[in-house]
Amino acid sequence: MNWINSVVRPRIRNILRKKDMPDNLWVKCPETGQMIYYKDLEANQFVVPGSNYHMRMSGPARLKSVFDNGKFAAIHLPEVPTDPLKFRDERRYTDRLKDARGKTGLNDAVLAGIGKLNGDTVVAAVQDFDFMGGSLGTAAGEAVIAAMRAALVRKAPFILFAASGGARMQEGILSLMQMPRTTVAVEELREAKLPYVVVLTHPTTGGVTASYAMLGDIHIAEPGALIGFAGPRVIEQTIREQLPNGFQRSEYLHAHGMVDMVVHRHELRGTLARICSLLTHRRLGHDIEIAPVAEVAADGAQPALPAPEDKPRPGNGLAADHEGEGEGEQNDDEALTKAPGNGANQLPPQNA
Repeated sequence: MNWINSVVRPRIRNILRKKDMPDNLWVKCPETGQMIYYKDLEANQFVVPGSNYHMRMSGPARLKSVFDNGKFAAIHLPEVPTDPLKFRDERRYTDRLKDARGKTGLNDAVLAGIGKLNGDTVVAAVQDFDFMGGSLGTAAGEAVIAAMRAALVRKAPFILFAASGGARMQEGILSLMQMPRTTVAVEELREAKLPYVVVLTHPTTGGVTASYAMLGDIHIAEPGALIGFAGPRVIEQTIREQLPNGFQRSEYLHAHGMVDMVVHRHELRGTLARICSLLTHRRLGHDIEIAPVAEVAADGAQPALPAPEDKPRPGNGLAADHEGEGEGEQNDDEALTKAPGNGANQLPPQNA
């Protein structure tokens, strides 16, 4: 009888028990309290239809929404020490990293990829706020630098989607050192005259705002995003004054000249494509050498102009678009998108 009560009956109850509703089946809008079906929210690019509230997007979902047909190749990110300071507060830092990796499927807060945007090659990096608040640590800094240098190799525009609470306190001074290191990488893009476009999402604060997130050629903000160094509450407590409504929000910063434009998520991809095309073509136009006009000979015959030099086209990190392209390009692509040994963003080319 004990075997029947302890084994058989619980198994029968488990079989007949009604399945519980998944926790993420319905999502509540933080502003209006509206309940929306998750699949409908996902199809609407995580914008609540009624209030137009822009909810957070994961790194892979963000890259899929940017690249043509949702396809991109993940960039090989360098390995870094997991816990250089052996930090522990209420929990071990290694345990926090393990939980964040299990939650997001990423090795750290930054995911980077190479793909096409309206047919042009671009490199994009995304900070995933679900990974420890998108905090800037050694791995995240190395990922941003690796993505920027991938853009240098491809001579392609670089797009950064910033979302962070600031530096990662568990890595101390090593985290703060990523601010000047990423600034140097931004300067390399600038010297190469490559477009650097920053999309500021909710929230972008702390050391990220104080470094590479505010050094772009063009700054785009999503509606309602909180952007600043210190939070409004900290500022109010420091200066002991009431802040104006909407302080540090996208619309307030745009009105005061801190960002170039506020763009709805549904229009973001088209805006990025136009900006990258404009800046890239302008750069290439300056690099083109105009051939000298050939002088007409006395007999009226015009000498032949020298044949233009054949230059290999840069790769895009994906499969070759045309047959007969050089092997060097394919090797460069493999070097940039090779699956890293530390498990960083080991994702195959993503399909929508």
